[in-house]
Amino acid sequence: MTPTDATSAATTDATAAGGLEVRDLSVRITGRTVLDRVSFTVPPGRRVGVIGASGSGKSMTSLALMGLEPSGADVTGSIRLDGEELVGMPDRSRAAFRGARIGMVFQEPGTALDPLRRVGKQIAEPLRLHRGLDRRAADRAAVELAQQVGLPDPASLLRQYPHQLSGGQRQRICIAMAIAGRPDLLVADEPTTALDVTTEARILDLLEGLDVSVLFVTHDLAVLARIADTAVVLDAGRVVETGTVADLLAAPQHPATRALVDAARATARRTT
Repeated sequence: MTPTDATSAATTDATAAGGLEVRDLSVRITGRTVLDRVSFTVPPGRRVGVIGASGSGKSMTSLALMGLEPSGADVTGSIRLDGEELVGMPDRSRAAFRGARIGMVFQEPGTALDPLRRVGKQIAEPLRLHRGLDRRAADRAAVELAQQVGLPDPASLLRQYPHQLSGGQRQRICIAMAIAGRPDLLVADEPTTALDVTTEARILDLLEGLDVSVLFVTHDLAVLARIADTAVVLDAGRVVETGTVADLLAAPQHPATRALVDAARATARRTT
């Protein structure tokens, strides 16, 4: 399916009952176009993938959704969440969306976490900021979130610092932080790239079980097939193909998609 046809069909579904609608999103930095009229939707309660090779614009898409694009970037187009326009929204209002309405799981939990603060306090912070809990209530809710994301002995683990945890545990802490504010949308930017296969499977199981819309950003079609039904393929900052993951795997139309499918099949052969 062409990007235009697929986007038009999906937009009707997303806007009828809220959700995320991205339309003609472009980002230019020092005169260079990083994203060029990117359009896609994430209907409420659905998991949609954004896939592409390194440098395709995946991470910039995530950052633009969060309002975290580099200083001086020129952002045009439209990003609507439940009908509310984010592009051009004042910085203070946009900051209030982060965590409360849109949560993000970054690719590298080691850099996303404050190394000088206990992880329990880092989960508690969005609980106090976005849900208005007092310190004791936030600490209790942090333990409950740690249990939800499958962390062992959370009451003890949350007293530790990031460097004392494994990569998979740190990633789960990041997921707990991202969902603490009960956002409408969770943006997961390559959240399993640095993890071993077993931990990756656990993180994907966790994301599948969350009651929240998910935009899953990855370069790996095999991973995407586990987590999303539909996907948008980016290449050089443009949407080049959109469709169900099953169709993209079975009959990729664009050379960029075919390269991703070939890479996924080669990886599958090496692991069987």
